[in-house]
Parts: sequence; structure tokens; C-alpha cells
Amino acid sequence: VQLQASGGGLVQAGGSLRLSCAASGSILSIRVMGWYRQAPGKQRELVASIITDGGSTRYADSVKGRFTMSRDNAKNTVYLQMNSLKPEDTAVYYCNAATYTSNWGQGTEVTVSS
Repeated sequence: VQLQASGGGLVQAGGSLRLSCAASGSILSIRVMGWYRQAPGKQRELVASIITDGGSTRYADSVKGRFTMSRDNAKNTVYLQMNSLKPEDTAVYYCNAATYTSNWGQGTEVTVSS
């Protein structure tokens, strides 16, 4: 599985961004897709995930009510809509696809200025 993430950028606090992650390759083997982020000096953390069979989503407590993960099966793409962004959301965001292995896309950087 190959993943191509995009959509990062610089935004002011309170603003919004939408990240996209396009998957290709062995799409049918994907069980879960997730968005992770890693801030400078911190460990990578799970932000949101979606189960491909049924579409159930889960979110980190820090983003609940602000971020929404969705998918477009026709485009083999998942999205992360990020609203009410805070400076602490600044990080490199990574897309992940769980098959029998863990597949990572390249990161996309999100910077939220105060």
C-alpha cells in the first residue's frame, strides 16, 4: 500500500485545514486507516482512525469535537478536517494504513500560529 498525504500548511489559531491521504496498491487489504502526528520533541500519537469495514471512527481526546476523519471510497482517499486549530496542534501529520503490516505515508506539516 502506498500513501500520499497532502494539505498541510500554516494557519492562524482558530482556523481550519483539511488533510488528504490517497491510497494506492493493495487497497482491499486495508483494515484501518489513521492519522498520526508528531510534534517536535514528542512521540508520534494517534489523532484519528477509521475502520474500513463499517466506517467507525475514533479520536484522541485532544481533538474530539474539532477534527473529523472521513473517507471517499471512490477516490481511495481519507480526509482529516481540522477546525478550531490551536498552536498545540502544530506537528507533522502522517497517514497510516494497517494491513498485515503498518504502512506510512510521508508527513505533511501543519503549523498553527498564535
